[in-house]
Amino acid sequence: MISLPGMERSGLMKYLVRQLEHFFPDGQQDLSVRIDKDLDQALARLEVCINAVRMWRPGEFDYLHSSQYTIFLYFLSNTIWRNRQDKQLCTKLFYLNKALNGIDCFYEIELPEIFFIGHSVGIVLAKASYANYLVLYQNSTVGKNHGVAPVLEEGVILYPNTAVIGRSLVRKNSVISQGTSIINQETPGDCLVFAGEKGKLQVRANEKNILADIFRL
Repeated sequence: MISLPGMERSGLMKYLVRQLEHFFPDGQQDLSVRIDKDLDQALARLEVCINAVRMWRPGEFDYLHSSQYTIFLYFLSNTIWRNRQDKQLCTKLFYLNKALNGIDCFYEIELPEIFFIGHSVGIVLAKASYANYLVLYQNSTVGKNHGVAPVLEEGVILYPNTAVIGRSLVRKNSVISQGTSIINQETPGDCLVFAGEKGKLQVRANEKNILADIFRL
């Protein structure tokens, strides 16, 4: 089980329940019982993710680290949804994550087991196809266009103020530079992508393994 410096599992449960009761004072009394059923599985998923990130201490979850807590709330809501479809509780966890961390990441979305959030504020994620070693920074968006969602292959990095929309295929190890939008387009993979004129993309070979600076590969 992942360790929580300064807090035990029971303390994390009380902390989370108090947050939910504060934001959603609807008198529900069984939150801890409903969360307890899936908490250990969510923490196990979180541990896999934390252990893969180079800058984070393996085997430790700091509940006061905003990026780690953002990921925890996602894994918890998604795990509960997978196991029991407790829509009311999952919705509360989704809104709590949105209120605390400024991220719009619905509990039905299947994010990969290993990903990294640099800064969560302004991130909006649609029900798209995601793969491991995904990197997200502030104000990055993945969205549908006419009901069609993008596909992001392994090792995609979305720097701040980027967007991947619609029938887009972002191939393996594509690095999307700040302010670049990919709308119904494809990237060749192993590349750096920049915004060109009239919506066209400029692409050049990626000569540095940026993922190795972020993850324990």
